[in-house]
Amino acid sequence: MKNRIKMEMDEKVFNIANYALLAVFAAIFIYPIIYVFSAAVSKPYLVESGAVTLFPKGFTMESFKSAMALTGMWRAYGNSIFITVVGTAVSMIFTITGAYVLSKPELKYRKTITLLVIMTMWFDPGIIPKYLNFRDLRLINSYTGVILGFAVNTFNVIILKSFFEAVPKSLEESARIDGASQFQIMTKIYLPLSTSALTTVSLFYAVSRWNGYFWTMVLLIDDSKAPLQVFLKKLIIEKDMAGEASQLITMSSTTSPQTIIYAVIAMSLIPILIVYPFIQKFFKKGVTLGAVKG
Repeated sequence: MKNRIKMEMDEKVFNIANYALLAVFAAIFIYPIIYVFSAAVSKPYLVESGAVTLFPKGFTMESFKSAMALTGMWRAYGNSIFITVVGTAVSMIFTITGAYVLSKPELKYRKTITLLVIMTMWFDPGIIPKYLNFRDLRLINSYTGVILGFAVNTFNVIILKSFFEAVPKSLEESARIDGASQFQIMTKIYLPLSTSALTTVSLFYAVSRWNGYFWTMVLLIDDSKAPLQVFLKKLIIEKDMAGEASQLITMSSTTSPQTIIYAVIAMSLIPILIVYPFIQKFFKKGVTLGAVKG
């Protein structure tokens, strides 16, 4: 009886400590998002003076209006949407087909191929060899380089592979008896039963594509092809180059380069914040099962 009471107390202490730690981490991750939106809708003078710490002060939407009116803003937004949508679709096609093949025990040299795939998680050729490879393939300043060059993430392949391996083999055997091809088995049996995993992996790819900055900046030389993150970097550089003298902020100022940048950052966060709640239930299940099976 005493041991049982002690275990219950230990469990309560663990749960309290666990929830407290998670609350701290949640606050650390959520605070920057709240601050960005608060700064974007606050008076520039209050933002620059440090008066805005959490909630907005001197509410105004002028920074958002100015951000929407920036030259090239909507073109960059459209480029990000294009890269995210097309890139995620291409990534899912390669990842699904690769994971499906690796999940088959009858695949010759399956363990060796799987090991070679996993090794790409441990070893990276480096930035310069990658760039030279893109250059030699004539993929500089091309969406093809950005989309195909980073189409597959090994971790995502492993997640889907684990899901496909968990599908009952009896279903596949029944389909084969009925004369179904491998493509039909994959599309009509495996994919419908792996909705949570597919949604999770799609979210991983979409977020990675949307937030992609370095390689899009390196490969897409033409400003007309630059996505939103590169456009934002350009705004920050222009603000720094302008110097403090040209950025005199008074109490009557309705916008400033800093608040406009915050508004652009907020606008870049909105699509992900809108999409995530709709797929959260799939995301939780997909990550959990992937961790167990992987």
